[in-house]
Amino acid sequence: MLKQKKQEEGCKEALTFFELPKEASMEITEVKIYPSNEGKLKAYATMVFDNCFIIRDLKVIKSDKGYFVSMPSRRKKDGSFKDIVHPLNSETRKLIEDRIVEEYVKVSGEESTEKTTEE
Repeated sequence: MLKQKKQEEGCKEALTFFELPKEASMEITEVKIYPSNEGKLKAYATMVFDNCFIIRDLKVIKSDKGYFVSMPSRRKKDGSFKDIVHPLNSETRKLIEDRIVEEYVKVSGEESTEKTTEE
């Protein structure tokens, strides 16, 4: 078992090492939607994990196949974009996308259609 530090304000116990045990997981504790409606860009979102880690500037985008969530990104010198943060597996991406789209539908009143995953 990995050594653990003291529990801090509302956060789960932090591990001394960067490696988490396989059974460890992070809970989505808050999602905020900021409607935008700029063409295909429908909203920005902020997501909080375990009441102690926040990700801002996620984008809710509507495509022909439904909604998907674009991760925060930065433009590189060559004009392409690179994600600043992103899930490491498809299950986590789906969990994040489903939660954000669900909250967007509540806030906007729009009907949810089939969701797609950004590739």
